[in-house]
Amino acid sequence: MYRRPTALTAIILTTVAALTLSACGGDDDIPEGKDKIAGAETGNEPSASPSKSVQATDRPKIELSTDVAYDFQWKKTGDQEKDAVLNDAEQRIRAVDMAIAEQDALHEAYRFYSEGSAAAGSQSYIQDFIDHRARTTGLTRYYNESLTIRDDGTAALVYCEDQSKAYNKFLKTGKVDVTPVTKNSYVVYAGTLRKNKNGVWVTETLTSQRGSEKCQP
Repeated sequence: MYRRPTALTAIILTTVAALTLSACGGDDDIPEGKDKIAGAETGNEPSASPSKSVQATDRPKIELSTDVAYDFQWKKTGDQEKDAVLNDAEQRIRAVDMAIAEQDALHEAYRFYSEGSAAAGSQSYIQDFIDHRARTTGLTRYYNESLTIRDDGTAALVYCEDQSKAYNKFLKTGKVDVTPVTKNSYVVYAGTLRKNKNGVWVTETLTSQRGSEKCQP
């Protein structure tokens, strides 16, 4: 998943934790902005119910500023396992944005939903925002998802991110870096998730590519 202030170094993560920059979408390279859109989902309700083996009290509470919004267009499948994967992938994205907002590169929330190279990628992504005293703002849309549960128990999730209305906000000045919409405002992600002993689908690997034809409007 991402966005970064224009002052940030453009880094294309090949193995990165999604997350998301509210202003950029996720954990990929330089984020693009986003502004609030009428009807966009801004609450913290998951797109699908979490696994029964994990109680709501066990999960980190994700709270974000009202200027950070999401439009998750992922469809419920009716399959309990698949819907749980989509829910936990969504919560990881939100958790990364919260870590950015709180300027904490080791925030427990995103580490609850990611491990391995994905967690390491998110940490680096978040640290870039911290170094530049910036956070995300605006609306990010997620769509065109494709999900497969493999025979080995892992899940393969591919999805698109629209960062055209997502921006970076500098904490010191409050300035929002509104960037023009280009083909690179659209990012494709491919991740691998595995259910851990607590029943949480954690993202283990995540790759991203900007300007993907798959994600263009």
